[in-house]
Amino acid sequence: MEWKMDSSRQVDTLVDRLGAWASEPGPLYERLAGALRDLVTEGTLVAGERLPSERALATALRISRTTVVSAYDALRSENVLDSRQGSGTRVSASVGPVRSDGWASGTVANPMYQNLLRDTPRVISVACLRTPALEVVEEAVREVVDRDLPALMAEDTYHPRGLPVLRQALADRYTDQGLPTTPDQIVVTTGAHQAVALVAQLYLREGSPVVAEDPGFAGCLDLMRDRGAHFLPVRVDDHGIEPLRVRRAITEHAPHLIYVMPSYHNPTGTLMSAARRRELGEMVARYGVPLLEDSAYTGIRAEDEPPPIAAFAPRGAEIITVDSLSKVGWAGLRLGWLRAPTEIAMRLSRRKVLADLGSPLLDQAVAVRLLPHYDRLAAERSAQLVRALDRMEGLLRESMPTWEWRRPAGGAALWVRLPGVNAREFAQVALCHDVELVPGPMMSSSEDDRFSEYFRLPFAYDDATSEELVWRLSQAWRELDRHGPVVDDPVRLVV
Repeated sequence: MEWKMDSSRQVDTLVDRLGAWASEPGPLYERLAGALRDLVTEGTLVAGERLPSERALATALRISRTTVVSAYDALRSENVLDSRQGSGTRVSASVGPVRSDGWASGTVANPMYQNLLRDTPRVISVACLRTPALEVVEEAVREVVDRDLPALMAEDTYHPRGLPVLRQALADRYTDQGLPTTPDQIVVTTGAHQAVALVAQLYLREGSPVVAEDPGFAGCLDLMRDRGAHFLPVRVDDHGIEPLRVRRAITEHAPHLIYVMPSYHNPTGTLMSAARRRELGEMVARYGVPLLEDSAYTGIRAEDEPPPIAAFAPRGAEIITVDSLSKVGWAGLRLGWLRAPTEIAMRLSRRKVLADLGSPLLDQAVAVRLLPHYDRLAAERSAQLVRALDRMEGLLRESMPTWEWRRPAGGAALWVRLPGVNAREFAQVALCHDVELVPGPMMSSSEDDRFSEYFRLPFAYDDATSEELVWRLSQAWRELDRHGPVVDDPVRLVV
């Protein structure tokens, strides 16, 4: 990527990739130099790639220009960077081959996943939603070990579509929800994330138009970007995605896929009404457009949650419904599934075989034990998160009374607005207080900064963590309000 005249979007891209750079020990300039060095080493920044000017990067990171100058100087001395009159600062040619497109293979656009690989225990990261295991999950694991292990060890196949008993149980559950389903329509996956990835592989190629909610879940948007998706963003209101705008996108752009999160939309927490689900189901059947329904973002649940969109759709609608036990049960249980028309399920099964031959049988056995208790599991998780939400809202009102949010219908996060403040700038200040945020633009399917004042704030924490998180955020907020850019500590800074 070329930073031409320090385009704000391109500078923001580098800032996002730097992640929690300020949380490392040592002088601030050394931390920045180390983060840039890591991007070069891992191939995210490649030989010949131009970096932003010192002033532009300092402004974006909310630090002094002196810090950026010192970081660049340190990397020049190591021959990692090279500066020439008229061409700015670039990654040195000695670090590796130049790619014609300026991108390294396997680059992950969203730092949510880059930062999962970094060991930063002091940092409270709100980039990913992690849920602790409930007692019923522990009980299921013990039952598998005590009762199911011999039979499981006797299995002599990978079961790439999933254990037959699990697929039957999932099919029965959908049928009970008013969506008649057979086991042949179920594919078990290694988490809902893999299910979405398989769907993206099946339907998308470079330039494929995709109708997506705006804002939306950054992780799945990135999966589709990686397949070359061209997003047709549709705003989300209090009842979910707006059907009239979806219809307009269908008739004007002939999308290859529609991607929605009807049950507790991430990040807004809205619940799509039954009327809209019916309208969407009928619409995709009429126009013959595949729809991916992501139902994996659970947490607080409403008693009147409608059935899946596919339950409202006429026969023949190409709707793939994705769900998971990771949020409602335990984040460490990487077990998801998809429900699709039989022919589509078989095509996705073939891609599943290529991906990993099959999901872990132990996890599937735990899921078999859990499904009969799913309603209890969901109720316990919901009650736990209602308490956590009440606590988080109380802390925020007391510490940051100017922040704005609407209590979500469900899910596990708040969509917070910072009136008049750029969330990217606040995120940089928060990093210096060991909190990693996800600014609104990172959760948008559009190309503008319409959510520049927003960030997502999970609340699925115990009281002690919530209190510490809000305290750190309050310190960052006061610092931003008083001083603007972060001021380097002259005692720690060595230039």
